[in-house]
Amino acid sequence: MDSVVVHLHGAVSLLGRFPALAGVDLDVAAGEVLLVQGPNGAGKTTLLRACAGLVPVVDGEATVLGHDLRKDRRSVRRHLALLGHATGLYDDLTVADNLHFVARSTRHAAAPPVDEVLARLGLAGRLASVQVSRLSAGQRRRVAVASLLLRPAQLWLLDEPHAGLDADGRERLDALIVEASRAGTSVVMASHELERARPLATRIVTMAGGQIHTGTRAEVVGVA
Repeated sequence: MDSVVVHLHGAVSLLGRFPALAGVDLDVAAGEVLLVQGPNGAGKTTLLRACAGLVPVVDGEATVLGHDLRKDRRSVRRHLALLGHATGLYDDLTVADNLHFVARSTRHAAAPPVDEVLARLGLAGRLASVQVSRLSAGQRRRVAVASLLLRPAQLWLLDEPHAGLDADGRERLDALIVEASRAGTSVVMASHELERARPLATRIVTMAGGQIHTGTRAEVVGVA
């Protein structure tokens, strides 16, 4: 596979003594949109967090964006963006101030202006000046999605990315995923909303028991 962004071979990660990743084999190419489907407890969230360097890989091979996660799992974090269940926003700041904070902390020269990002996620105008603590769950999710555009990321790791978003927010997110892929950013997303996520994916794998099961698209879709 050319331009491999994620390479896992026999990767093992533990939650306590339990192997949440039990010998995972996975390669992800540049610009690929990979959907990881599977039941609760399959290891999908652990897979994303391991790729982000937040969960240690204790056995096997694990390389993300050229960084060997067995030796150094911190350095890779500045080159990727993780959208998890928690938004990571500052409740006492406004929507705009949260995004300005991200822009200043990442210093991403190619990032679009914050005003443009606000508009793309439907957060411009009155909402931009609202304190995050006063937002609905769906609005908070939009702000978290907006922050993806302000990070110098070659890899997006999205955990249930559509959760909490209304129809308009979902359409905006879908457009961003397609655009990012076309620009060469790799996207790995774990989702239960398969009717929404499958059309976005260039490849689909299924997780069960901490392992990845591969096959043709028709075979994998039929498994879930």
